[in-house]
Amino acid sequence: MIDFTINKEGLQHNIKKARENNVIIPTIKQMQHPETIPDSIKEKLSNTGLWDIDPINLFRITWKNEQKEQGGLFRKVPNYIELPKEITGVKARIFAIAGKWFPTGCHKVGASFGCLAPKLVTGQFDSSKHKAVWPSTGNYCRGGAFNSKLLSCDSIAILPAQMSKERFDWLSKIAGEIIATPGCESNVKEIFDKTNELKQRSDVMIFNQFEEMGNPLWHYNVTGHALAEVFESIKGNSDRFSGACFTAGSAGTMSAGDYLKEQYPNLKLGVGEALQCPTILNNGFGGHRIEGIGDKHIPWIHNVKNTDMAIAVDDEDSQRLLRLFNTSAGKNYLLNKLKLDSDFVEKLSWLGISGIANIICCIKMAKYYEFDEHDILCTVLTDSSAMYQSRIKELNDIYGEYNETEALIDHNIHMLNIKTDNILELTYNNRKRIHNLKYYTWVEQQDKTAEELNALWYDKENTWDAVHKQCDALDELINDFNEQVGLLKP
Repeated sequence: MIDFTINKEGLQHNIKKARENNVIIPTIKQMQHPETIPDSIKEKLSNTGLWDIDPINLFRITWKNEQKEQGGLFRKVPNYIELPKEITGVKARIFAIAGKWFPTGCHKVGASFGCLAPKLVTGQFDSSKHKAVWPSTGNYCRGGAFNSKLLSCDSIAILPAQMSKERFDWLSKIAGEIIATPGCESNVKEIFDKTNELKQRSDVMIFNQFEEMGNPLWHYNVTGHALAEVFESIKGNSDRFSGACFTAGSAGTMSAGDYLKEQYPNLKLGVGEALQCPTILNNGFGGHRIEGIGDKHIPWIHNVKNTDMAIAVDDEDSQRLLRLFNTSAGKNYLLNKLKLDSDFVEKLSWLGISGIANIICCIKMAKYYEFDEHDILCTVLTDSSAMYQSRIKELNDIYGEYNETEALIDHNIHMLNIKTDNILELTYNNRKRIHNLKYYTWVEQQDKTAEELNALWYDKENTWDAVHKQCDALDELINDFNEQVGLLKP
């Protein structure tokens, strides 16, 4: 469970800094239901840009932001896109909620809030002396640095050196310090090694998304809630909520699947990974190009016992479809050959590389279970193609200028012709094998105990269930913090 022990000295330092910097902290309930945010805050948001370095943007950590770069408020239903069968090749309906409309253009700003907020409002993290360290494969450290900046905290961002140029350019303006570790997104151990080195310093606090229970707390209560809201808004009388798929990354989003399985008990939950680094599927290793998902380990916060299927995605599929969705020739093919709506085609830019991989996971699950037009599957679009314009240019430099013939080939080979290979429907023993892989990272290298590891498997009530229920206690602490800061008072 998340530790809510109060450090009085640190708490008073945080309250003082929040008062000086006009910081009000949103509750989890307000992220679920932003219509409940006070009118005075909505008025300020109506004059604030989505990415502005303004603490008022903490209240835009929600899936329901209006699709505006400036001055937007909130929608009734979370931002989502539904992909028609003409593009997916399957009868089942597939929808995805969009991270593009979060501050920083990625939902990781929410996961990082879930990790930072408990330690900030208890004073365990003392903003007067600690720097917040954000170990990441890309987007999480962006979200962490952004939240740190809004909360007037110093930050250190850690990410692999081979991540996209856009991430480094933006971080250079926001993070206090940037550390580029060797390798690509699958080189998570190198990130952990740097984190362990920084742990020796007294002036830092590590917010490791792969183990911080604030990550699943946020996704269970906010992302899971958002996905259920979209389903309820689009379902027909005979429709079923049949599946949810998320690439592993930190596995925080998998806890949204935990929420959905409680609400819709027949739903199948799938975890995706890169075929080029099949850690879950085949105890494998390697490097890949699906930016933002980490590999070669099983995250501590992945509730493996609740996962039904492991799905490997070829990173070549994600790269080819990135060009299809984001070049003029690709769009012309979708408009003229498939006769897709122009507004929908423009919204395909909401799919970043990992979002494309998530959609492919849903297609593979739909084909495996032979889902029909009454089955609905969901996923998330972590970020958008805005984070990968340099990658699109690199692909064009390698393969030449894109054309409609290539678009036809890419759509047919890399989406319509997706197979049900490299899939494992998980038995009890499969799940336990995957869970046990945590031992080598977390017990041998990261100071966890075998007893704690076993508790995640055998004691759901006092681990996963207990964390998910801490939402109300966290909101109470946030309200107490805001009360002492005093900025909400007339």
